[in-house]
Amino acid sequence: MARNYQTFIDLLKDVHERFGCIVHCYCLMSYHYHLLLETPNANLSRIMRHINGVYTQAYNRLKKTDGSLFRDRFKSILVDKDAYILQLSRYIHRNPTDMKQPLVYKLEDYKWSSYRAYIGKAKNLKWLYKQFTYDVCNRQPNHTLYIT
Repeated sequence: MARNYQTFIDLLKDVHERFGCIVHCYCLMSYHYHLLLETPNANLSRIMRHINGVYTQAYNRLKKTDGSLFRDRFKSILVDKDAYILQLSRYIHRNPTDMKQPLVYKLEDYKWSSYRAYIGKAKNLKWLYKQFTYDVCNRQPNHTLYIT
């Protein structure tokens, strides 16, 4: 499973470079994933087709299987950056703990989200754009970005 997750993270770097999208945060779960992407080039459909297609091919090669992994079209919402980015980031990062049976009890223990990069406990991912979220936090001094 770790190899699959790392393949997906490497793919996020690729779509950042190839399509010019801005990756604000991510969380990989066993049966789904969450991304907070900004698409200055209005190319979200191409990005998601690339992510889902390339990841499916890599997964099928690794598992020696074939077929699709993702049943439905991706779900997306248009976000007013300033007003909603903190809530989305919190929701995305807390996925591993906000379950009936949490995968971890402390967010910093979950390796497959961008949370550890945000708190300085993972290697710096140059393609992960954290500054905007940090800036929003500074504009809202009474708002706690992450509750662990």
